[in-house]
Amino acid sequence: MARAPQPTETWVGRVMRIDYHLSSGEPSYVGSTAYDSPTPLAVDVHEGFEVGVLLSGAQERHYQEFVHLIQPGDVWLSSTWEPHAWRAVGPNTQDVVCIFLAGHLADERFGEMSWLDLFAAHPSDRPRVTDEDTRSRILALGQDLLAELVNKEPRWESAVRFDLLRVLFTLSRGWAPPTAATAKAAGARPSDLARVMPALRLVYASPTRRVSLEEAAQECGLSRARFCMVFRSTMGLTFGESCMRARLALAAHELLNSDTSNESIAGQTGFSDASHFHHSFMKRYGCTPAQYRRRGRLVENAPPFGPSLAGT
Repeated sequence: MARAPQPTETWVGRVMRIDYHLSSGEPSYVGSTAYDSPTPLAVDVHEGFEVGVLLSGAQERHYQEFVHLIQPGDVWLSSTWEPHAWRAVGPNTQDVVCIFLAGHLADERFGEMSWLDLFAAHPSDRPRVTDEDTRSRILALGQDLLAELVNKEPRWESAVRFDLLRVLFTLSRGWAPPTAATAKAAGARPSDLARVMPALRLVYASPTRRVSLEEAAQECGLSRARFCMVFRSTMGLTFGESCMRARLALAAHELLNSDTSNESIAGQTGFSDASHFHHSFMKRYGCTPAQYRRRGRLVENAPPFGPSLAGT
C-alpha cells in the first residue's frame, strides 16, 4: 500500500488507464489526494476494486448515466475494471482511496452477504450513506485511514485492511441488493472472479477491438455457458454489457480530451456509424455526446449529469 512504484498512467491505444501495480504480493494500495479548486471531469478505469471516502469538500462520481454527489463522510464503490468518471466540484477537497485485488479480502463475509455483493450490484443500487450518524462514523474511519497512511506505524497495512472492512461493514448494515441485483449476483464469490479476469484484461488491452463471447470464454478456459454464468454472478452484468461499457468509456474519454468528431469516435470505438454511437451514448449516459463534452469540460457551475445518486 502506498509503496513504490507509485500509480502510473498508461496508454493503451488512445485510452488512459491507471496502473496501481497490484499483484499477489502487493494486493492493495491506499492513497489520498487534495484539490484546492474544482477540476474538470476525468474518466478512469483500472484493475482492482475501489473504495473511497471523501474527507472534505465535494465531488461527483459518474457511472455512465448515474451521478453520485459526494459530501464528507460519503463512500463510493467501483468494481474492478469498471469505467467511472469523477471531478472535484468544491474547493479544499480531499479524499482517501483504497484499491485492492479480490484476494486482499478473500472470502470475508458480513453475515450471509459477501463483500463482493456490494460491488456486483448496479451502481444505482449500491449502498450509500443516508444518515448523519453513519456519515460521522465513516468520516472517522476515513480519517483513521489517512492517519495510517501518513504515519506508517508498525503493521499499518493490517490496520488499513481492518478499517477498510469496517467501512464496508458499516455500509452493508441495513442494506440488501434489490431483487433484480440479487438474481444477477446470486452466489457471487471472490474466488470465482479470477476465472473471468483474463477476459476483462483482453477487453481493456484492446479497447478499440470488439472481443467476441467465444473468444472471451476461450481466454478463460471455460465453456461459453459456464463463462456467462460466472461472469454475471461476479460482475453483476453480462459480458456484452461489460464490453459496451468499455467502448463507451473510451468514447467518453475522447469527448473530454480531444476535438475528434462523433463520426471518428464512432469508428474508433466499434460503432457502425455516428447515429448508432449517438443512440447508445444517449441511452447509457442520459445526454448527447456533445452535451457530455461541453459539461465535462466546465470546471465551475457545471450543470448536473443525469439522475443524481445523492444521499438523502
